[in-house]
Order: sequence, then C-alpha cells, then structure tokens
Amino acid sequence: MHAFDFSPFYRSFIGFDHLANLMDAAARNEKQPAYPPYNIEVTGEDQYRITMAVAGFEPHELSIDTERNTLFVRGQKSDKTEDRRFLHQGIAERNFERKFQLSDYVRVTGATVHHGLLHIELLREIPDALKPRKIAIQTGQPSAVLTQQSAANSELVQDAVTLPTGTN
Repeated sequence: MHAFDFSPFYRSFIGFDHLANLMDAAARNEKQPAYPPYNIEVTGEDQYRITMAVAGFEPHELSIDTERNTLFVRGQKSDKTEDRRFLHQGIAERNFERKFQLSDYVRVTGATVHHGLLHIELLREIPDALKPRKIAIQTGQPSAVLTQQSAANSELVQDAVTLPTGTN
C-alpha cells in the first residue's frame, strides 16, 4: 500500500483538517477484528441500521456510546460462575469492541436486541440552515421589493419591542 502525504492539503484547505485526519486514519490500515460480524443497511432516505450478531450476550452486557462522530459498540461478558467443560466451543463468547465512524449529523436513534441480533438505528438529520431552500422571485422594481421587505422586517422588530410585559 502506498503512503500518501496530505500536508499540502492542510496548507490550502482551511477547515477540512478533519477530513484529512480521517484519510490518515484509513491509510494507517488499523485492523479491526472480524468478531462480531455485522451488516450495515440503508432503511430509508436518511436512515441506516447496523445489525450485529451478538449471540450469547444479554442486553445488560452490551453498551453503545458515541463520542466525536465515532460509534462504539462493546460487549462485556459477565463472569462465569458455572464450570463448564467443552468438547468443542464454536460459539464465541469473548468480549469485543467495534468502532464505526459516523458522518456529520448522523445520530443513534435507538437499539434493540432480538434473536441474538443487535439492531442499531441511525438517522442523518441535516440542519435546516444547510438544506437547499427555494427563494421566491418577486416582480417589480428592485428598490420597491427591498422597501417592502424592510418595512415587513421593521414591523416585526417593532412588534417585538412593544410586547406587553408582566404586571407586578
């Protein structure tokens, strides 16, 4: 694998340093364990589900946390009180930690355990300020339209100033 130097981007692109850091982390090729297996599916336009096979884990032995756009899923088996002897142990009951990088504005909305599968629901909520918006086109002289908008804005401000206050 080739090593890439992203330092020229740090000089040219202000505010994109988190993207370069993500690319650096991906280039380091951090090995994630294959256990437990998981699926990531798209369930709607801005909805996702992570499904993990967590057979043998009780809900209280699982934890889900988010920190700085990283989702941590951990499984911590309780201490075993019974002495069991296996001729063959093919079902893994080991502790695990799995990390998922989340995009901006993606949040966890819920999680359920059913038939040995952990389902984590995710939703991407883009703030209204970042969504595309339609601008109404008005007719008339530009100065007349601006005057009408200024008058409407000043009425709003005046209404806010003359709001009644509570009595003593």
